[in-house]
Amino acid sequence: MNHRDLNLRERQVLGIIIQSYVVTAAPVGSRTIARSYNLGLSDATIRNVMADLEASGFISQPHTSAGRVPTDKGYRYYVDLIMKVSRIDDDEKRVIDHNFGLFGLERTGTSAEVLGTAAKVLGSISRQLSVVLPPRLSNAVFERLDIVLLSSTRIMVVIAIQSLFVKTIVMELTAEVSRQKIDAVVGILNERLSGLTLDEIRTTIARRLSDCKGETGLMDSIVESADTLFDESSILDKLYISGTEYIVDQPEFSQPQKVRNIITMIEDKFGMAKLVADVGSASGFSGDRQEVVISIGQENGEAGAADLTIVSSPFYAGKMVGKVGVLGPKRMDYEHAVRVVNYMAGCLSAALTDNNQLP
Repeated sequence: MNHRDLNLRERQVLGIIIQSYVVTAAPVGSRTIARSYNLGLSDATIRNVMADLEASGFISQPHTSAGRVPTDKGYRYYVDLIMKVSRIDDDEKRVIDHNFGLFGLERTGTSAEVLGTAAKVLGSISRQLSVVLPPRLSNAVFERLDIVLLSSTRIMVVIAIQSLFVKTIVMELTAEVSRQKIDAVVGILNERLSGLTLDEIRTTIARRLSDCKGETGLMDSIVESADTLFDESSILDKLYISGTEYIVDQPEFSQPQKVRNIITMIEDKFGMAKLVADVGSASGFSGDRQEVVISIGQENGEAGAADLTIVSSPFYAGKMVGKVGVLGPKRMDYEHAVRVVNYMAGCLSAALTDNNQLP
C-alpha cells in the first residue's frame, strides 16, 4: 500500500498512539503522550502532529473523545514501516518446542493431532483466536493405498499421502470381491502409482493400468472413481480453531451483538477457512521459509471481518502448503503475533515435512 511519507515526529506519535491503544483500549490524547513519553515536544506541538495525522487518515477521533485511535491506514503504515519484530521469547519458544517435541523429534502423532495441537498452543500463547488450515493437496504425493473390506460388496479405500495425511473413501461395488482379489489389486496400484502426485494419477491412471483390463470388477471401479479417490481440492471443511474465549473477552466485542457475530463467524468453518485461505500479500515478514502476512480490517475479503486483523503464514508438508494464523481485534500486539505465528509455521513445517510415517 502506498502511503504519504511521514516525518520522524509523525512516525513517533503514530507509533506511540498505536502502542498505547493496544495496551489500554482507550483513545490517546496529546497530554498523555507529552507526559508519558520523553519526545522533547510540547503538548501543543503534539496536538499539531496529531491533527496532521488525522487529516491524512492515519488516526481518527471516536465520538467526542479528546483522544485519537488508529485507523486501518494507520495500522497498515505501522506494520509496514514502523514496527520492528524481534526474535520469539525464550519461554514461549520452550512452550511450543515442548508441545511439538513428540511430533518433530520422536516422529509420532497423526496429522490431525499435529494440527490440532498447533491451534491450541498458538491460541494460548497469542491470546487470540488461532486457526490452522490443512495443506492443499494440489502437490500431494501419493505414498500408498490400502483397502478395507467392509462387506462383500462394500470397501473403504485408505489413501496415504506423504507427511501423515490420509484420505478415506467408502465405495459400493456392483459385484462381490474377495480378500485375495483386493490384495492383488492393492499390490498393482501401489507398485505403479507410488511417488506420483494426485493430479498425475487422476490424469494418467487409465493408461498406467491399461494392461490390467483382464482385472475386471475392482480395478475397473478404482479407475472409474479416480477423480473422486485422488481429488486434489483443498480441505476447506477441516479447519482447526482454538482460543475463542480470548477473542470474545476483548473490549471490542463486549456488546452482545458483536459477540454473536463473532461466534456465528467461527461456527461457519467453511467461511472461516476461505477467509484465511484468501488472505492476500498486503504485508509480509520473511522467515526461514515462511512469510507472515497481515490483513487489516477492510483488507479482509469478508464484510464480517472488517473489525479484525488476520496474521497468517504458510507452512509446508513436503510440497503441500497449509496456513496457520491468528485472528483478533485490529488493536492487537502485532509484533508478538508475527513472532509466534512465524515460529509456529516453522514448527509445523518441520513436524510435517520430516515425518513421512503413517499414523
